[in-house]
Amino acid sequence: MLLYKGPRDQFLTPLQSVCGIVEKRHTLPILSNVLIEKTGERLILLATDIEMQIRTGTVSSGTENIAVTVAARKLQDILRSLPEAAEVSLNLDERRLQLKAGKSRFNLQTLPADDFPRMAEATGQATVLKLTQKQFKRQLALVQFAMAQQDIRYYLNGLLLVAQQNELRLVATDGHRLAYASEEIGGQFERVEVILPRKTVLELSRQLADNDEALEISLTPAQARFSFGNVEFVSKLIDGKFPDYERVIPQHQNKIIPLGRTLLQNSLQRAAILTNEKFRGVRLVLSPGSLKILSANAENEEAQEEIEVEYSGEELDVGFNVNYLLDVLNNINAETIEIRLADSNSSALIMLPDNHRFKYVVMPMRI
Repeated sequence: MLLYKGPRDQFLTPLQSVCGIVEKRHTLPILSNVLIEKTGERLILLATDIEMQIRTGTVSSGTENIAVTVAARKLQDILRSLPEAAEVSLNLDERRLQLKAGKSRFNLQTLPADDFPRMAEATGQATVLKLTQKQFKRQLALVQFAMAQQDIRYYLNGLLLVAQQNELRLVATDGHRLAYASEEIGGQFERVEVILPRKTVLELSRQLADNDEALEISLTPAQARFSFGNVEFVSKLIDGKFPDYERVIPQHQNKIIPLGRTLLQNSLQRAAILTNEKFRGVRLVLSPGSLKILSANAENEEAQEEIEVEYSGEELDVGFNVNYLLDVLNNINAETIEIRLADSNSSALIMLPDNHRFKYVVMPMRI
């Protein structure tokens, strides 16, 4: 039975969209597969890891109705290895899927489509947000690097999404630093907040295009649904209480230092070479007209960088993890930033001079 016949990329492109969430090794073998459903000329591809699910589609020839699952990564690797201009056909022959392209033949094992797990439809009142893919992708880039990775406080291994009135806010923290970004969107919403899992956030960043095409986000108490282009992406939510981010953001940092982002980034990268490998600490020593960046390690090696700054206040000596400072500089594209400080025991607040919708907080460390 003919499943697909046509250009390689017409099938490979949607397959790559769903393959990102497929686990290479899973306790349930069928979760390493992609579900392919053909209804007439409509071909649907669906993948899941139980926590999230991606569905997209393409067109095919023929009128048969067929459904089957096959190893997602193997099928993707075979298609990628074929010439770009290749014409391919996929035929289901009993329990094997045969892929043909020119004089190449591949036979893959399949598993029954009826055994493939699907995420249940969300219940409850949904809040629907509409914005562009570019808006959301750029917001994600401003905060996602601050998510925890494998914290025992599971609610930190994700990203807080808050919709309130006409504003969308994204917040991420690992307990040592916090990133906040907000965006004005159409509509008026009663406050709703959800925590998106880390894997969902990373996959969304990969999938979303940097363009003005529409993105629709539908939020229910247990599920988030993202619809964009030809893709429907559904994710479970993290059930937990996110920290009160508004209390974490400092309000009275009276030492404001404007800096060129690239200049500071390069200075920190050089100083980082001689930091202690475990603690990665650098000292920022601020005095009128000067910001010194100092580092040292267990071998008594030292680095000093000095940057001229517009500052005329009192002196200050404060330590930070250099990786946390570099993370934010690597993920924003502004030419100038502002570092706001209070004293040696207070967090630093990093902002953009022309964008008060972005805030980044880094806790100090003793060096």
